[in-house]
Parts: sequence; structure tokens; C-alpha cells
Amino acid sequence: MNISEVAQQTGLTTKTIRFYEDKGIISPPGRATNGYRQYSAKHIDELHLIRRSRLVGFTLDEGRELLAFSRDPQRRSADVKAKAEQKLIEIDQKIKELLEMKQTLETLTKQCPGDEGASCPIIEGLCRNG
Repeated sequence: MNISEVAQQTGLTTKTIRFYEDKGIISPPGRATNGYRQYSAKHIDELHLIRRSRLVGFTLDEGRELLAFSRDPQRRSADVKAKAEQKLIEIDQKIKELLEMKQTLETLTKQCPGDEGASCPIIEGLCRNG
């Protein structure tokens, strides 16, 4: 199948697919006699794995590692689970940071009168250290 068919099936753009190919993330596709890339079901599976891993928070390099696990018949599910558990820890930390950011911004917003005056607790609060 051609790249536009792969893009449609995976929800990725053709530019993204070419990027993943150029970076060696997915297996190189074959070439038709006319020089066009020819993708297989294996490429669809690889691209789905990369896309879905990105959607749940894995970086591109981590997605590459997961793809390597998927290709390895000797992989240990314990290794894959350890990666996922580490990602959960990172996500929990990001959630904590985001909640702290939200709380700070809510506090500053409540303090601001939002009127025509120049005094602005939001600006003042963002200028303070700590």
C-alpha cells in the first residue's frame, strides 16, 4: 500500500510517516518499480504502536524502545511493564506540577480585581521570587 493509505489507516500524516522512516523508527518500506514506497501490514502495526505510545505519554525514543520490544520474541513482559510503571510515575509527577500551577494561577486570578486600574496582583505575584 502507498503512504497515503497508510496515513489514512494510522491517523498519521504522510510527513510524520516519512519522519519516522528517516529516523529509522519504523522498518524501511520496500520500493515499487516506480520508486514509490510500498508499506505492509507490519508497517501499520509499527506505526500504530508508535502513535499510541505517544498518546499515552511516551517520548519518541521510548516509543522506539517499545517497538524494539515488540520485535523481540525473547522480550520479557516484566521489562515492558517496568517501562510503563516508570511512565506512570512521571505522569503522576506532571499532574502534581500542573495542579500546583493551576492552584497558583487560581489564587492570583482571584486576587486580581480585573478593573481599569494598573495594579495587578497577577503581574505582581509572577514577579515575586518563590
